Amino acid sequence: MAIYKGAGVAIVTPMNNDFSVNFDRLDELIEFQIAEGTDAIIICGTTGEAPTLSGDMILELIGFTVERVKGRIPVIAGTGSTSTHNAIKLSEGAEERGADAALVVTPYYNKATQAGLISHFTAIANSVKIPQILYDVPARTGMTIAPQTMAHLVKNVDNIVALKESTNDIVNVAKIMNYCDGNIDLYSGNDNQVVPLLSLGGIGTISVLSNMAPKYVHDMVMKYLEGDVATAGKMQVDVIPLCDALFCEVSPIPVKAALNLMGKDVGPPRPPLTTMEPQNLEILKKAMKDMGYL
Repeated sequence: MAIYKGAGVAIVTPMNNDFSVNFDRLDELIEFQIAEGTDAIIICGTTGEAPTLSGDMILELIGFTVERVKGRIPVIAGTGSTSTHNAIKLSEGAEERGADAALVVTPYYNKATQAGLISHFTAIANSVKIPQILYDVPARTGMTIAPQTMAHLVKNVDNIVALKESTNDIVNVAKIMNYCDGNIDLYSGNDNQVVPLLSLGGIGTISVLSNMAPKYVHDMVMKYLEGDVATAGKMQVDVIPLCDALFCEVSPIPVKAALNLMGKDVGPPRPPLTTMEPQNLEILKKAMKDMGYL
């Protein structure tokens, strides 16, 4: 059974001006997302600035989110690390705090061979019982999961059940679905490619755009899954300028700016990320206005 179908939000981590976590604002964002139809909350992913957070803070955020969501939708915890040991500890902590699944990115900076990836992901998955969504984002990590590697993991590790796919390589996605015999839940990790990945057997997305437009992204996915491909395709095409604006600087810089423009007051990104450049902020404002979000 799939962890969820539809649109999961890669939720931002709201910050106070001193860069401490603003838990009150996170509580408000969670309620906004659920009210607007989001199908899952992904906490402490890249959009949540997990690389700038301590392990203890990551686990505190996971526990807080599970407590506030109260089982209404799945909570998926970002527990990936460049260290297998640290990823295991985070995954165990997420399971103890009630997370429904873990999102585990490929090890960044030190990277790994494909054999190393098999060892890494297998050790993490075997340390817990909750399902695992692997996350392939070579633009950030400098490496990718080969289709053969993904197939090996899916066929040999029971709780590796899904992939967040952010390679920008549609042929690679098709190969993964072929090598896995379709026995993997595919989620788009790119807001500008949601519908194309659904066409290859995907069941949803893990979305940055959902932070500001949760109903739109949920509806786009569900339209496709319900058979209204034409409407879903038009929604995808219509939102491309906003997707471009949300990634005209390193994410989550633009999406935090967008939420602040909407009055959500999520604060600044943590260093080394900075606030948005003025010329790019104007691009974002125009795209938001054109879509009715400002």
